[in-house]
Amino acid sequence: MPLAMNREVFITCAVTGSGSTQDRSPHVPRSPQQIADSAIAAAKAGAAVVHCHVRNPETGEPSRDPKLYRELTDRVRDAEIDVVLNLTAGMGGDMVFGGVETPLPPVDGTDMVGATERMVHIAECLPEICTLDCGTMNFAEADYVMTNTPGMLTAMGKMMTDLGVKPEIEAFDTGHLWYAKQLVSDGVLEPDALVQLCMGVPWGAPNDLNTFMAMVNNVPFDWNWSAFSLGRDQMAYVATSVLAGGNVRVGLEDNLMLDRGVLAENWQLVERAREIIERLGARVIGPDEVRQKLRLTKQAARG
Repeated sequence: MPLAMNREVFITCAVTGSGSTQDRSPHVPRSPQQIADSAIAAAKAGAAVVHCHVRNPETGEPSRDPKLYRELTDRVRDAEIDVVLNLTAGMGGDMVFGGVETPLPPVDGTDMVGATERMVHIAECLPEICTLDCGTMNFAEADYVMTNTPGMLTAMGKMMTDLGVKPEIEAFDTGHLWYAKQLVSDGVLEPDALVQLCMGVPWGAPNDLNTFMAMVNNVPFDWNWSAFSLGRDQMAYVATSVLAGGNVRVGLEDNLMLDRGVLAENWQLVERAREIIERLGARVIGPDEVRQKLRLTKQAARG
């Protein structure tokens, strides 16, 4: 497929994530108020979409507490600036085996729950977008597996569709994208799907241009997509994604640094991405245009 540059680009800011970064930078937000404030600042800098996890406000560890999501959602929706809210639905699929000789029972760190429980905060908060990690994957940790079975993905995908929340398919490898197309073929997801290509996450799709273009070339022409990479490659993938026809994601979930030795804030990463996009000759679009482009449904949270 020849390169076809995207001339109208939206920026997603991944505000805090669920990694163990809370003690590596003072700018990684922990409480719902801190996360909301960081998301709002990113929106003011040009992010049309904010992708949010929540954390335990005291420890900074990742959380699935629906009350934290509700507070975060209310704060973002009450802000003076508009932004598309994207909440994670990736929590609750963490399996940590006991070791190579005694893998069972699972050990501390395991957090495996059913589809309905993984979707509680989505059903209550009704964001415009939520993530669907479209496969099971080994991560860098020795005995940790991110677990998303076909049955789980079918159940969660149907719940998202029924709620009117747009799934953002997280594709960490080529097989995840392959299965996402099957979910559309099966009628679980709507045909005009949204994909996030996640590059360089150990041990998913390696961070090289050949693999990236293989992923891009397997995204159906009528789908919308974004891409990101980690750490020092984050800004390089801003340019790469735009040139290949996609949108971009930046933020502290994926990268803590603005420059060598300089810790970033989310708004600074968005500002840097915006500068790159505009220097390429593209235009950064806002939340209303994103809603039209992705056919999003803006809803009020359930009381």
